[in-house]
Amino acid sequence: MVLSATASTLACGAPPAADPLVLGRASTVTVPPPGAEETGARGRAVEPAPDPRALLLDPSSSAGPAPESFRVRFETTKGAFDVRCERAWAPNGVDRFHQLVRIGFFRDVAVFRVVRGFVAQFGIHGDPAVSRAWRDAEIPADEVKRSNVAGSLTFAMAGRPTSRTTQLFFNLVDNERLDEMGFAPVCEIVPPGLDVVGLFFDDYGEQVSRQQGRFQDEGNELVRRDFPELDIILDARVVE
Repeated sequence: MVLSATASTLACGAPPAADPLVLGRASTVTVPPPGAEETGARGRAVEPAPDPRALLLDPSSSAGPAPESFRVRFETTKGAFDVRCERAWAPNGVDRFHQLVRIGFFRDVAVFRVVRGFVAQFGIHGDPAVSRAWRDAEIPADEVKRSNVAGSLTFAMAGRPTSRTTQLFFNLVDNERLDEMGFAPVCEIVPPGLDVVGLFFDDYGEQVSRQQGRFQDEGNELVRRDFPELDIILDARVVE
């Protein structure tokens, strides 16, 4: 999935807390036999913590509507910045972005395509098994309600507005020409965050984006071996 500067079609936590166990003078604690279901103080079954990897491998398991408005904090090798998202801007895209953030999809993910004066693109997972799981998890198109101005965050797509999955890009400059091509921004960088994004390593240009098949097959092993200067998103999490 490549967003091209020249082509006419661009491709551009914890589990619920158990009830506290309060012991009185006459109270006794019963240890369940091996294999018995653990229960809380009121006899309620204790829910096991969700398996983070299971969520990453099943796109349908954590899907759902995002809040009407929220912020996400990106921690990167060049520093931290926030983005502000409004579901009304692009409901399908915002729902998917919120889902990916909630399950930790963008943890240890490379900013693999930085084109000076254009975009900074990311969203190929470092684990090839996770990349395969999401490769065909497309979402419906959104109407373009916001312009692709500098600092906006937009999903990449492979020629069709319905081909969006996990890759996104930050607009480094005003790219309004992408509006008529169906690229619907989902969030915007909170100032002065664009200053951080502008520091991402860009000397590789299109070298990695031309090898997206290899990247998806080899994951971060390829990044660390062949493109060690790429900047990394260390984490992305909802902060409000």
